[in-house]
Amino acid sequence: MAVDLSKLVTKRRLEFEELKGRTVAIDAYNVLYQFLSIIRQPDGTPLMDSHGNVTSHLSGIFYRTIEILGYGIKPIYVFDGIPSMLKQRTIDARMRRRTEAFEEWQKAKEEGDMERAKSKAQASTRVNKQIVESSKQLLDLMGVPYISAPSEGEAQASIMCKKNLVYAAASQDYDTLLFGSPMVVRNLTFSGRRKLPSKNVYINVEPELVGLRETLSNLGVNQHQLIWIGIMLGTDFNMGIKGIGPKTALKIAKEASSISDIKRLVMEKYEVEFELDISEVEKLFLDPEVKEFDEEDVEKLFEKRLDREGVVRFMSDEHGFSRERIDNGIAKIAVGMEQTRQKGIGKWMK
Repeated sequence: MAVDLSKLVTKRRLEFEELKGRTVAIDAYNVLYQFLSIIRQPDGTPLMDSHGNVTSHLSGIFYRTIEILGYGIKPIYVFDGIPSMLKQRTIDARMRRRTEAFEEWQKAKEEGDMERAKSKAQASTRVNKQIVESSKQLLDLMGVPYISAPSEGEAQASIMCKKNLVYAAASQDYDTLLFGSPMVVRNLTFSGRRKLPSKNVYINVEPELVGLRETLSNLGVNQHQLIWIGIMLGTDFNMGIKGIGPKTALKIAKEASSISDIKRLVMEKYEVEFELDISEVEKLFLDPEVKEFDEEDVEKLFEKRLDREGVVRFMSDEHGFSRERIDNGIAKIAVGMEQTRQKGIGKWMK
């Protein structure tokens, strides 16, 4: 589970225009799960081509990236690499939940309960190798930069932001703050009218900007203490402590001066131990495995060009998307790239 710091962070509404001309590192797996969950048919079945290949993620990447480029934002998608050993248990638990959700989805369809079917289908969402590779292939053809992190994509995006190589890390998860990203953009690829799960209620989701410095200042803690709060609440790398909510975690973190103090205070107050060595979790957030980049490396990422014919072949010929809609989208890509890169439209066309 990603850490839930929603009640503690300092955030504000963000206008897309504020990101014009800025580079944003996007947590790719995070948005792939979004697209695969949301872009589905009424019974929960994902979009597929005539060969049975899932294409929901391709639709999401294509049209949302066009929207991002249209605002003059310079995206870099960051894909996960090999997960850390600490995360394996979380992955195994997620796989079990998704398998159970898949079985419930099939049962709901058989019973004709389409509302429940779609909900369970969304919960069964998986990102596999084929989905990742087809996503990268589409981005290559679109001329949109991406990188593959050695481990956690969120960590890579966060460190790039920390080093001022990008303006912000974009993710729905607050783990980016624990990895030290000074700026986090939420709802970048998720904004718009959205239906609440299992309810016939729609809300308008708007982009948000979360500031790390403002959050630390308002809470009266440092980066280490914020990580301890996350550990007590539960992260992708450890289980939290039952009975400890955000306010209690904040109070305990302020009493502590080290990760050892956190272990001791939790034991004294709740008579329970963490299920693993949380000093390893702290170390992972403070010193994650990432690729080293400098400004020149980032500039090179934006030397890719739009392959108009390649996009049409991939999206329309291979995956069955409307040729007319893809052509319209390509025209918007070219315009968007002209806005974000000052060297002219000719540089981005093959």
